[in-house]
Amino acid sequence: IFKFLGAISVDLGQDRIKPYLPTILTPLYRELNSNYAEQDPTLKNLSQEIIELLKKLVGLEAFSLAFSSVQKQANQKRAMRKKQRALQAVANPDIAARRKLKRHKNKAETRKRKIESLRPMYKAKRHRSNALKDLAMVE
Repeated sequence: IFKFLGAISVDLGQDRIKPYLPTILTPLYRELNSNYAEQDPTLKNLSQEIIELLKKLVGLEAFSLAFSSVQKQANQKRAMRKKQRALQAVANPDIAARRKLKRHKNKAETRKRKIESLRPMYKAKRHRSNALKDLAMVE
């Protein structure tokens, strides 16, 4: 998709690409700022190359305006999601408690995996998964 975006950008040219610049920059920005573990470095390099290509194509001023609008929009979305999560904790405490229990359970499992990788002879006790028991509220 990134290669397609780059090819379309070059094909449209400087004047016709400007209205579509924020739409093109959105996935490129998302890939550059992502920090998940299984990230592909080739995608990051490709997105950086296409951003440089767009910078040369439309000029620094137009690119900067479009890039800052994409950045601002992403930050607003992130803030909105954070606000929704905080509101959900107040509005639906049972859902928030379930999410918190799940997060703590995952953290404990991660800790056990880490200990097992550091000390191969040590076997941590694993929690047996009972679907109904896991969904029950703990008091």
